[in-house]
Amino acid sequence: MKEDIQNAEDINLLVNDFYAEVMKSETLRPFFSGLNWEAHLPKMKKFWRFILLDEAGYTENVTNKHLHMHLTKALFNEWVLLFHRTVDQHFEGPRAEQAKTRAYLIGIGIQSKMNLLKD
Repeated sequence: MKEDIQNAEDINLLVNDFYAEVMKSETLRPFFSGLNWEAHLPKMKKFWRFILLDEAGYTENVTNKHLHMHLTKALFNEWVLLFHRTVDQHFEGPRAEQAKTRAYLIGIGIQSKMNLLKD
């Protein structure tokens, strides 16, 4: 039986493995290939610790960071699917489910701001 997401080490595993999967994706990789990973990964780990472990200190606006990108509904769907698969590969329990729900809701929120939900 897998354990639930419990601590910063679990978040590190989740984020590192998720972005490794993103970089394998032919369609998602172009959006991430130019990132400064040394700066990006700590921010994402801090974000997910904020979301899942109630750690204070994350203050950036996730939605605004994505509005300038030329994303599609299909790309968001792939992102969410990869995130869910990564969570399911390593964890199960209430926080794992919360992580998947939050990823889905974040994707929907950004798509809504980008007017991608009209169809």
